Amino acid sequence: MSTYLVTGCAGFIANEVASQLIAGGHQVVGIDNVNDYYDVRLKEHRLERLQSHGPEQFEFIRGDIEDNSTLQGIFERHQFDGVLNLAARAGVRYSMENPHVYMTTNAMGSLNLLDQMQRHGVKKYVLASTSSLYAGQPMPFVETLPVNTPISPYAASKKAAEAMAYAYHHLYDIDVSVCRYFTVYGPAGRPDMCIFRFIKWIDEGTPIELFGDGEQSRDFTYVSDIASGTIAALQPVGYEVVNLGGGGTPVSLNTIIEMLEARLGKKAKIENKTFHKADIKITSADISKARDLLGWTPKVELAEGIDASVAWYRDNHPWSSQLLLP
Repeated sequence: MSTYLVTGCAGFIANEVASQLIAGGHQVVGIDNVNDYYDVRLKEHRLERLQSHGPEQFEFIRGDIEDNSTLQGIFERHQFDGVLNLAARAGVRYSMENPHVYMTTNAMGSLNLLDQMQRHGVKKYVLASTSSLYAGQPMPFVETLPVNTPISPYAASKKAAEAMAYAYHHLYDIDVSVCRYFTVYGPAGRPDMCIFRFIKWIDEGTPIELFGDGEQSRDFTYVSDIASGTIAALQPVGYEVVNLGGGGTPVSLNTIIEMLEARLGKKAKIENKTFHKADIKITSADISKARDLLGWTPKVELAEGIDASVAWYRDNHPWSSQLLLP
């Protein structure tokens, strides 16, 4: 049994990563500040899932990776086999409204973790990064593309975290896997992401806020696939950046809306808005490196994942419909 630190464990993806690690027989120490960027009730709902395993398998620390003294105490009490850093301020548009917190969490928080790792001899680091870094690059996006022109504070903060991780790999021989995620969705998903919002709005008859014509397309990736890829990235690689995405044909938001209409039995109302300059028109992942290096490929098809997302919303109704959108 190995012991892992999973940051952001009340968050959408980290919660699934921690669950899969526990199911694999490992011990997880999770840290999360449970901030109110979106409805805290959803984060508490996810935490209950982890805490049901008992203290032998999961220990929760309500704290912030920006607080180095908190991290120091955690690293002094535990000998970790690896750190999976999924704590982050997410969301492209919100990063324009509050850019400073993106740098303090995504960049400085990552630095704090790396610093504690080198002080305590922890040699494996998995960093959650983003496909947003590929803005303006030719598709499908491959890891060797230069990603030196981020178009949002969010993307810039993730680039900073990647660069600092490389520096610590070089200086202290920390083994680093950087996982660039592509549009993650699934049950109990983030309410600032389109699928959660679209389900809620279609179900309650609220007009969907659609930025642009709806033909912007994404490489949607189911949360359990992203989590299994993140765990696969715990193997020693040196320093590698790896795309974790669906790897198929990108799907438009209009198609997603049609799929949700069919499952909810309701017609969506659309309110078109101007396409946001910080958004990417299309994302498409080349995932051959993940297959060759990590032995990972996504398993869940979009239709199956949409079914599960709608089922979670219905199974948790009316509570799920009362969650506040950021």
